[in-house]
Amino acid sequence: MGGLLHDLGAITLFCDDLEASRSFYGDALGWTLLFADDNSAAFDAGNTIVNLLRADEAVELIAPAVVAPRTAGSRMQLSIFTDDVDAACDSLRTAGIAIASGPMNRPWGMRTATFHDPSGHVWEIAQEIAEA
Repeated sequence: MGGLLHDLGAITLFCDDLEASRSFYGDALGWTLLFADDNSAAFDAGNTIVNLLRADEAVELIAPAVVAPRTAGSRMQLSIFTDDVDAACDSLRTAGIAIASGPMNRPWGMRTATFHDPSGHVWEIAQEIAEA
């Protein structure tokens, strides 16, 4: 593509419960709300916008693909970089967010932990460390 496609600008997550997701990203994670209406909410996640969209509103957006139900399992993981995974986990726990896995050191030189949002999207917190 020779540089035509660059700078990931936004990720849209399909949500089963928009209000619970808005609270999660705004209150628990502390991200700044950029826009909201009855069907969506967009948050500032640094260099990327995380857009939450009611799952029933996503059908037309992604047709002819289909919106998978939460019970279908995860097909992706989103990563947030930090300087201190352990402190980030403590902060998430204080906000009432359960840590699903980790923190643990990975053989590729990262310390990671994961958590899930109210719709089941998997988020990884990742910190660069010296390789083991």
